[in-house]
Amino acid sequence: MEEKTTVSAGSEPVLVTMETGKTVDVRTLKASDHPKALSPSVLLVTALVSCLGAIIGLELITRVGVNQNTSITGALLAVILGLIPGPLFRAFRSVHAQNLVQTSISGASYAAANAMILPLCIPVLLGKPELVYPTLIGVTLATVIDGYLIYRVFDSPMFVATNPFPSGIATSETILALANRGKRSLLLFVGIAAGAWGKSMGISMDLFGVSWFGNIVAMLAFALGSIVKGSAIPAWKASLGGASPVMITYLPHGIMVGAGLVSLLQAAVVLKKRHSADTDTENCSVEAGTMRRVLFGGFAAYLVVAVLLAVITGIYTQMSTAMLAAWIVFAAFAAIASELVCGLSAMHSGWFPAMATALIFLMIGVIMGFPETALGILVAYTAATGPAFTDMATDLKAGWILRGRGSNPEFEMAGRRQQFISELVGYAVAVGMVALMANRYFSQNLFVPTAKTYIATIKAGANSEIAKWLLIWAVPGAIVQFFGGHRQLGILFATGLLVGNTKNGLTVLAALAIRYVLVSWKKKQAQDLLYILGAGCIAGSALYSFFTSTLKLAHVRKK
Repeated sequence: MEEKTTVSAGSEPVLVTMETGKTVDVRTLKASDHPKALSPSVLLVTALVSCLGAIIGLELITRVGVNQNTSITGALLAVILGLIPGPLFRAFRSVHAQNLVQTSISGASYAAANAMILPLCIPVLLGKPELVYPTLIGVTLATVIDGYLIYRVFDSPMFVATNPFPSGIATSETILALANRGKRSLLLFVGIAAGAWGKSMGISMDLFGVSWFGNIVAMLAFALGSIVKGSAIPAWKASLGGASPVMITYLPHGIMVGAGLVSLLQAAVVLKKRHSADTDTENCSVEAGTMRRVLFGGFAAYLVVAVLLAVITGIYTQMSTAMLAAWIVFAAFAAIASELVCGLSAMHSGWFPAMATALIFLMIGVIMGFPETALGILVAYTAATGPAFTDMATDLKAGWILRGRGSNPEFEMAGRRQQFISELVGYAVAVGMVALMANRYFSQNLFVPTAKTYIATIKAGANSEIAKWLLIWAVPGAIVQFFGGHRQLGILFATGLLVGNTKNGLTVLAALAIRYVLVSWKKKQAQDLLYILGAGCIAGSALYSFFTSTLKLAHVRKK
């Protein structure tokens, strides 16, 4: 199916032009009209771009320490492919085929980097290199479960499709603007230029763009947390003569523990509710009952994988029967809790604190008294859950917009199914690349910096003082999260405390101020403008980071 989008993502219904030249309403399309992820041309391209995504993810996370969202890079690549003449590339003139390409490349990137190579660093750094491939089996299964769960619960009462998912909006706006050309395309390129320029000046333009369509209150909480992290906490340390007592060092972690626990309780309330007065949740394509069954099934699946990990890594021999049972249940709980916290955070802000949540569950595991190797496998397992779940959620949001915002349920569900298949292609490529390349990275002493933090935490062992301050700081985190409701204020405030800085906080505040003034002045028109410019800022920031990081990596290899 060759098509060209003729109206913006904000309009309903979305009209598409078929290969015959006839313009049709997206609501008249059938499931069979959606491009197939396993058709030869699409499968070949998604497999190739997945290789690129996996390489980008592995290189960045091992050499730079962070991973870059490749969704927009994949979207731009797919659009370029659609411009190439010939039958092989004809399918990629469809925005839906382009959506499959960006889904596979981002899935491969996050799976290879965050869900696989990061966890594999841990047994090596613990002096247990023989556990690398057993751990790879466990984290690969966890990644697949991650992707499957969000595929099944997207647009449910917990993950309503109308919520922001900022990265998904940015990706879909990029695809639509390029498909439409004209004014929207021009605005996109203005945003891309601004994003690249701002990033080159040291400004977090991805945060700037996200603030133009993320939840306002959630982004404000993130900004405040970032400013406290960058200004208030250092001032507090200075007042103590430069010392960094446990009470200050573990403040962000304690806030996240409290907020995370309340967030999980709030998620449990949503699971328990049979009905909702909220119109958005009443119109969800996935009912609350289905959502409950899927998530409970996911917990059961994580239990099975935890048992498998305990057996194939041999850690079951290091613990008593009671402690082994506690480890299995806690590992499964940490896995699903991590993905829900990350998913809810990204849904409102575009940021997901996967590494931070894994660290927090590790610290709790240390306090519970698990042996060193068991702690290493625990944090590897927990770190693997969350990134794939969150990445797939944003890809599904992009697809939901491109498919007409749910106006054609049959076409929408078919599109989700094809996206999940493309995501699995990305995962398959990622696990193959990691299996082949992991030891080469480790032999060059290339380990993900965060993994070293996990190892240092394990080596430090249980500390009653740390446990005390985690509990004390958990109280305000829980309070903020409770009164913030579904907007995840506690989680976003804690995320700012963990990964933010003053500049990031001020960037978000400036973007929110601009948004408030423009929307107050020209409401709908201004918000549409901010969507496309914000998407451009994110795209420009992502592209600038990609090319500058790639150049730096090439320079490192030449040495």
